[in-house]
Amino acid sequence: MLGFVPPLPQQPGRPPSAGHMIVCGDDALARRLAVELRYIYGERVTLLLPPGRDANSPETPLTQRGRAAALFGRMSAAMNRAGNGGGATGDSGDSGDSGDTNAGVEAVRIMEAPEPSDDVLEEAGIDRAAALALVYDDDERNIRAALTARRLNPRLRLVIRLYNRKLGQHLEELLDQAAAVAMPGIDRALLDASTTVLSDADTAAPALAATALTGSSKVIQAEGLLLRAAERPPPASGESADPGLCTLALLSSTTNDPAGAEGSDSSGDEAPRLLPDERAVAGATGRGTVVLEAISRADPDRPATRMGGRGAPLAQIFSRRLRWSALGFALAAVALVVASLLTTEDTALHSAYLTLLDLLGMNDPAEDASAARQIIQILSGIAGLLLLPLLIAAVLEAFGTLRTASSLRRPPRGLSGHVVLLGLGKIGTRVLVRLRELGIPVVVVEEDSDARGIPLARALHVPTVIGDVTQEGVLESAKVYRARALLALTSSDTTNLEATLYARSVKPDLRVALRLYDDEFATAVYRTLRTAHPQALTRSRSVSHLAAPAFAGAMMGRQVLGAIPVERKVMLFAALEVAGHPQLEDRTVEQAFRAGAWRVLAIDATPPADRTPDLAALPPFDPEGDGTPPPSSLVWDLHPGYVLRAQDRVVIAATRRGLAELLRRQRSAAPRQ
Repeated sequence: MLGFVPPLPQQPGRPPSAGHMIVCGDDALARRLAVELRYIYGERVTLLLPPGRDANSPETPLTQRGRAAALFGRMSAAMNRAGNGGGATGDSGDSGDSGDTNAGVEAVRIMEAPEPSDDVLEEAGIDRAAALALVYDDDERNIRAALTARRLNPRLRLVIRLYNRKLGQHLEELLDQAAAVAMPGIDRALLDASTTVLSDADTAAPALAATALTGSSKVIQAEGLLLRAAERPPPASGESADPGLCTLALLSSTTNDPAGAEGSDSSGDEAPRLLPDERAVAGATGRGTVVLEAISRADPDRPATRMGGRGAPLAQIFSRRLRWSALGFALAAVALVVASLLTTEDTALHSAYLTLLDLLGMNDPAEDASAARQIIQILSGIAGLLLLPLLIAAVLEAFGTLRTASSLRRPPRGLSGHVVLLGLGKIGTRVLVRLRELGIPVVVVEEDSDARGIPLARALHVPTVIGDVTQEGVLESAKVYRARALLALTSSDTTNLEATLYARSVKPDLRVALRLYDDEFATAVYRTLRTAHPQALTRSRSVSHLAAPAFAGAMMGRQVLGAIPVERKVMLFAALEVAGHPQLEDRTVEQAFRAGAWRVLAIDATPPADRTPDLAALPPFDPEGDGTPPPSSLVWDLHPGYVLRAQDRVVIAATRRGLAELLRRQRSAAPRQ
């Protein structure tokens, strides 16, 4: 059973309603984003897909209208299970206000067109739309469509998916400037939210890298603001768990049961619970927790990690055997000089000069000299014979090193404790950069020698194996039997699974994180791997599942700082203005907390007139001082009795449904124009 299949949209000729949202894309992120907006935020959505199948996306083939509707049925069925099944244990543990997630709601409107041209966007209702997401896998297509959309509707909120970071910054400034010219006097806050450029690779890479490192640490870095969370095992009998700053989630009650339904939406009370209250935490015996350890500001004075040297050290040019040979020759030459000093009355400089001439075969025979001098000359001549092959070997090795300097390195023989990374596409390349920034040794396996990340691996001198991971001997070449973790991030689910199974047969306790598109398939794979290898850590991740909430938040005009996976669920961190949110305004921090929905973590105490969008520019508040926050600070160790004021800006942890509910109620509480 595929679950509920929503009805196809209204009549083809019927125009979409005002204020709706348009999503244009060609892969899993577009479809998941459309479902997120429709069934979580309750927005009317038009999804523009290319017709037929995209051969460049083998993991998520695009199909005709009927099969696309079936796919939405599976996604929406999962949303409904999360919202309505298991009491308060759904997607976010939020049992209330499922809103538009009921089965009878109007479905996502699906359109098919090869390109988002003027005519296609006008048919989709671009002139009446509130927001447009351009999430094609091609940066050029997204840029071209963004320029067209800004011309057709200057007031449109744009969310653009770009892999090129620098180009994204310039494009954002250009489109914001175009909006300012078209709408003189526009509010600065609205202008800041009018264009948002995001990268799904940047959103997912920290979570994937963290899984490979410890399997439990989760770090969100957004414009210098660091939020660190960690999974902690259940306390032993008679012990109490360290709550950290606060408990963000309870892990599944079946964590230690290999046959349990950990992390699945259908696991009822056994499912992970996000943002539990104190009573739930106290009563959750035998459950691990995810706790917030710190909120801090990244050190701006910390030098950037050097990813690759400018020069080539001797150790990379000459082999160890050649270096030892050269050292031995130098010691022999020094010994001959010392022997000459002890047996003759020459000065040290003259003795060294004569020894050098003897080594090079340039000195006259010492026929009239003493016997000691003649012996030293003979020994010097013998040592000089060894110099010629040494020089030839040095030249050949240097030439070979320079010739292969631009080629890929092979994994060294004694390598161990590294991370094996499969796939150097967009996601794999970003994860590689993240791992190198953390100083983690990496070995890359890539089938395509022209893949996107190959030049980066070459520049960073990362050991790389070119080959098909499903072929025998390829993973052994990457030293997987001595690795600390395996990250399977290719674009094919079957390739990732096959590589994982083979790696586990080589090293049963290997830590594994694999990228899978289909949620139901990922859950089944996860449970099976955990049953077969209960002593090893297994995680399955969907890039679109991690990235879609951030794109959806940007569509709603909100700054989503990041997302962390909690088993098969996602928790968001967002920055919100308290004004306009009746659930937050004039309430204490304790009163504003809603279990399973949202929780206030930090407050920006900067006056509204002096506030900047960059939270990293704020110094953290030191609670050990006189207790009074400075006029501009990020207060993160909050007292439960602190009253939230309308002018405050807060950092919250929220579930997807919790954030959607905050935005829906803010919109309903806003005065009618």
